[in-house]
Amino acid sequence: MYKIVNAECLADKIYLMDVEAPRVARACQPGEFVIVKIDEVGERIPLTICDFDREKGLVTIVFQTVGASTQRMAELKAGDYFQDFVGPLGQPSEFVKEDIEEVKKRKTVVKALCLHIAHDCNLACRYCFAEEGEYHGRRALMSFEVGKKALDFLVANSGSRKNLEVDFFGGEPTMNWEVVKQLVEYGRSIEEANNKKFRFTLTTNGILLNDEILEFANKEMSNIVLSIDGRKEINDLMRPTRNGHGSSYDIIMPKFKKVAESRNQTNYYVRGTFTHNNLDFSKDVLHLADEGFEQISVEPVVAQPTDSYAIREEDIPYLCEQYDMLAKELVKRKKAGNGFNFFHFMIDLNGGPCVAKRLSGCGSGCEYLAVTPWGDFYPCHQFVGNEKFLMGNVDEGITRTDIREEFKNSNVYSKEKCKKCFAKFYCSGGCAANSYNFHGNINDAYDVGCELQRKRIECAIMIKAALAED
Repeated sequence: MYKIVNAECLADKIYLMDVEAPRVARACQPGEFVIVKIDEVGERIPLTICDFDREKGLVTIVFQTVGASTQRMAELKAGDYFQDFVGPLGQPSEFVKEDIEEVKKRKTVVKALCLHIAHDCNLACRYCFAEEGEYHGRRALMSFEVGKKALDFLVANSGSRKNLEVDFFGGEPTMNWEVVKQLVEYGRSIEEANNKKFRFTLTTNGILLNDEILEFANKEMSNIVLSIDGRKEINDLMRPTRNGHGSSYDIIMPKFKKVAESRNQTNYYVRGTFTHNNLDFSKDVLHLADEGFEQISVEPVVAQPTDSYAIREEDIPYLCEQYDMLAKELVKRKKAGNGFNFFHFMIDLNGGPCVAKRLSGCGSGCEYLAVTPWGDFYPCHQFVGNEKFLMGNVDEGITRTDIREEFKNSNVYSKEKCKKCFAKFYCSGGCAANSYNFHGNINDAYDVGCELQRKRIECAIMIKAALAED
């Protein structure tokens, strides 16, 4: 007999159980499954192993009620037993065959740059980690010469990789638009000779967006990120114009709608931030959907507890309810034919990224670098201005290889909090900058973010199951 030590309902018709099965826990690997049977008359049910704890001898399963047998399972409580719990069966996922030490030894290739085209901004967002675009330093615009050297560095350090990512970032990049156009032209001019293909992205607050910029962006930008926080009163509270000159929402909303339609509702997304001021953020997501946007991302602010708008630990239960509400509404709308994509529920539960991405995420500090207007390299945009993380520059290349190695060796196995978390191969250990800002090192984890990430994965599982019913 196999004791159920924990049983909980994750969402409508979705259940999680931790089962005492020491032999299975000792031998199982990600990707394998078990066959469970409640009693003598029960049906044999195959279930993928969701997580395991070898020390405690526990195996975690997640299932959806789809018939009489799974409905009986859902009625079991902690302290009840399965008669049979057979496994592990099947083949482990391919990524578990990768030796973590071998992954660490791989030669570092740079795949993406975040070009800080402008350390200046025409909004005064209250939560801006870049301090209204200045990044703890002076206001500045990137010159074509610095940007050109950055693109040359990317080509020279990208190895055999063909597709390269470049994000025009700020501050507000449209405040230095001529240089953006010049760098795109230069990038295109060196693609064929170097067997490379640039995928350019523009991140903009929309204030200066016009037909000329949109026409160029639709021709050259693989993706456009449009910054807006949702409802007018919420957006204008945290994203005011400088000197209070008008509503930023009123300025950008018509422009953003035009962008979405001009790109056939693909290859863009509206990106917002929710704070303690709008814990009911599902209303902001649905507001954006009701305004006609089909690609939406609204994520929690990351701020110190002393900030009035910071997400607090006591906010987590309410935020989880918001994610549940949003997931149910998304399913309802998709079934009705007027659905939308919510970035944080778009998790590949079948395949997903390669082992390197599953282990260490975005690749900050090694595969992905930020470049300041004067050409300094940092691990990512959130480290810019912190001299401890200054890695080099476009003239000399990477001079602090120790920083690169520190980031390269940071992964889900180097983070104690990640080792036993079921979500580790979906969030890949979380954000290094958040870890550093809250704990002083990149091998910890931002606890509030972890709780919300686990909830988003639960919702993604529920959505997949609910849509599969049809």
